[in-house]
Amino acid sequence: MALGTAVASAHVSVTPDSTSADGFAQLTFKVPNESQTAKTSKLTVTLPADTPFTSVSVQPMDGWTVEVLDAELAAPITVKGATITKAPASVVWTADETHQISQRQYQTFSISVGRLPREGTTLLLPAAQTYSDGTVVNWSEVTVAGQDKPAHPAPSFITTLPLGDHGAHAPADLEATSSVSPDSGAAAAGWTGLGAGILGLAAGASALARTRRADAKG
Repeated sequence: MALGTAVASAHVSVTPDSTSADGFAQLTFKVPNESQTAKTSKLTVTLPADTPFTSVSVQPMDGWTVEVLDAELAAPITVKGATITKAPASVVWTADETHQISQRQYQTFSISVGRLPREGTTLLLPAAQTYSDGTVVNWSEVTVAGQDKPAHPAPSFITTLPLGDHGAHAPADLEATSSVSPDSGAAAAGWTGLGAGILGLAAGASALARTRRADAKG
């Protein structure tokens, strides 16, 4: 029952620092330990095969060895004019005995990947979590909109528009508001101040003239 509760409340998940198509992203996997009797000793993340990454680099971690394993593609693909026949297929982290993830602990694992596929693509990153007692939990089930969330959902995210396309067009009211530049605003303020100065000078001259006429009559 305790293990069942843990499984229901915590999952292996991924958080990208960017989802922009055709760009690069740092993917951070959060891995909680869910066993009451064993420690997490290994994590294997499977990378997309239909939209493969052409670049994968890993962040070193104390007490963990990490490998990026390549595999032949089912069919060659062309990326930026280059033909690719092999791509990174998985990343494997293995802990030494001292750094295994214990009960009530979690660990984060980061990789840098690119380029991300076109916007609207769902990237599934199935993860296999291995425990020190030999148990393997596969986080590989697909989450379907409108259906109950599976017990072991695969880490995933959806790509968005390329970075250069975000905010390309501002709303009409925002464009109208921003049509007055800071320089033109400063110039307007300057003309306003000059006008006020001229009016003040005219008023002073008029008062002086009245004073002189009064003195002459006196």
